[in-house]
Amino acid sequence: MFSWLGTDDRRKKEPEVFQTVSDGLKKLYKTKLLPLEESYKFHEFHSPALEDADFDNKPMVLLVGQYSTGKTSFIRYLLEQDFPGMRIGPEPTTDSFIAVMHGDTEGVVPGNALVVDPKKPFRKLNAFGNAFLNRFVCAQLPNPVLESISVIDTPGILSGEKQRISRGYDFAAVLEWFAERVDRIILLFDAHKLDISDEFSEVIKALKNHEDKIRVVLNKADQIETQQLMRVYGALMWSLGKIVNTPEVIRVYIGSFWSHPLLIPDNRKLFEAEEQDLFKDIQSLPRNAALRKLNDLIKRARLAKVHAYIISSLKKEMPSVFGKENKKKELIGSLGDIYKRIEREHQISPGDFPNLKKMQDQLQAQDLNKFQPLKPKLLEAVDDMLANDIASLMILVRQEETQRPNPVVKGGAFDGTLDGPFGHGYGEGAGEGIDEAEWVVARDKPAYDEIFYTLSPVNGKVTGANAKKEMVKSKLPNTVLGKIWKLADIDKDGIQRQEGDDIDKDGMLDDEEFALANHLIKVKLEGHELPSELPAHLVPPSKRKIPE
Repeated sequence: MFSWLGTDDRRKKEPEVFQTVSDGLKKLYKTKLLPLEESYKFHEFHSPALEDADFDNKPMVLLVGQYSTGKTSFIRYLLEQDFPGMRIGPEPTTDSFIAVMHGDTEGVVPGNALVVDPKKPFRKLNAFGNAFLNRFVCAQLPNPVLESISVIDTPGILSGEKQRISRGYDFAAVLEWFAERVDRIILLFDAHKLDISDEFSEVIKALKNHEDKIRVVLNKADQIETQQLMRVYGALMWSLGKIVNTPEVIRVYIGSFWSHPLLIPDNRKLFEAEEQDLFKDIQSLPRNAALRKLNDLIKRARLAKVHAYIISSLKKEMPSVFGKENKKKELIGSLGDIYKRIEREHQISPGDFPNLKKMQDQLQAQDLNKFQPLKPKLLEAVDDMLANDIASLMILVRQEETQRPNPVVKGGAFDGTLDGPFGHGYGEGAGEGIDEAEWVVARDKPAYDEIFYTLSPVNGKVTGANAKKEMVKSKLPNTVLGKIWKLADIDKDGIQRQEGDDIDKDGMLDDEEFALANHLIKVKLEGHELPSELPAHLVPPSKRKIPE
C-alpha cells in the first residue's frame, strides 16, 4: 500500500544527469541553493545572486596593488599590445576598474552600459552605485590571450585617510565581489615600495577565504642587487605573514614584468624561471575553470547553510509582542555564543561562519521579526546537492577534460618563449649542444676515458657492477642513477635499452656510453631535470642511424 511513495522518495535521492558542467551548475544553483539564499536574505548579508553569465564566463585574473607597482604594465606585457583606456606612469594613473576582455573591435564600454549586458558577469555590480560605475569600464580588443582569459585592472591603492574617503564607494567590498568570481588574484608589489598601507591591508583581509586564488608578484626586481633582493623578499614575506593569517606560505614570483632591458641582469635566470612558473599557473586557468566554479559553488552552499541556521536561530529567540528592541540588542551582543551553539548542534566547522563583527553590524539594520524560521526541506535540498549532485558533476568535469583538447592560454607573451633558442632552458642541461655539429659529450670524454680504463674493461666494456661503483660516487639516489643507466645503455642503432629487448642485454657500457652516463650525472648535479627519452644530439656518433 502506498508503494509509490517509496518510489518517489528513491527518485529524489538519485543525482540529476547533466549534459555539461556549466548547465549542471546553473540548474543546481537555481533549483536547490537559490531558494535557501532567498528565504534567509543571504544576498543582503553576503553576496548577490549568481547569474548564467557567472557560470559561462571565461576565467578572470584580478590584479591588485599599490600605485605604480606595474599592474597595467603587467597586462601590457602579457598581451604585447596596448588596450583602450590604458595609462602608464610613475604617478597614480589608473583611477578606474578596467575589465580587459576579448572583442571583435577595439572599444570601451562604460560601467552603466556594462551592468545591463546579460552576457557579461557584471550585472550585480550596479549595487555599488554611480560613484563606482563611473569608475568602471570594459576595454574590448581582439587579442589571442583574451580568447582564453579576461583581466581586471584595478586603481592603485594609496595610503592616507583622504584617499579612502574620496573614492565614494566601498573599494574593499568591490574587490571582495570580484574575488568571489575570479579564478586568480595577483597581488603586485614594487621591490622599492614594500610598505603595506592601511587600505591595502584592508583589501588583503577582504580577500580572506580566497587564499587559494592568491599569488604574489614582486615586480621591478631587476632594479636591485642580489643581496638587496634577498632582504626585500624576506621583508615582503614578513609583512604578508602579519596580514594573511594562514599557516601556508603564499607563492611569490620574482621578476620584472615589462618589455624593457633588465637594469641589473645578475638574476636573469631566476627571473626567467619565475616568469615561466607564473605563466604556467595562468595558462592552467582555462583547464581548471569548471573545477574552480564547482569549488566556489560548494563554498557558497556551505556559507548559505550556516547563514540559514544563524537567521533561524535569531528568529526563534525573538519575542512575538513586547521587548523586541531590547531582545534584538541582546541577541546581536551574544551572537558569538549563538555561533558556538550552532557549531555544536550541527557539527559545523568554525571556519564556515561569517565574520562576527561584520555580521553584528549588518544585523543592526535588520528587522529580526521578519526573518524566516528553519525550513528543513530547503536545507535537505542543499545537503542532497552537496552529497550527490556535486559528485556526479565531478565525474562530468573529468570527462570534459579528457574529451576536449588541452585548453591553455596562447598568444602574447605566452608564445614568445615557446620555441627557438629563447625558450626557457634552451641549450641548457640535457639540451646543451643541441645546435652543435660535434657531440657535446666529446668535450669531457678524455677525462671520462681515464676513469673508464681504471675500471678493468673487458672487450671494450665495463661491467654494471664496476660502473655502479663509480656512478654512486655522485651521491645521487639509486632511482636517478637507474634512469641514467637506461638512458645511456644504447644499442648500435641508437635505440635506448627497453625491457624485453634482446639487443645489448649484457648489462655493460662501452666508452661512449660510460661518457654519456657521466655527462647525464653532471646535468643532474647542476640542477637540471633528466629527459624522459635521450635527445638525438646526445646519442653517441657510433650509434647514430645512418640515413639510407
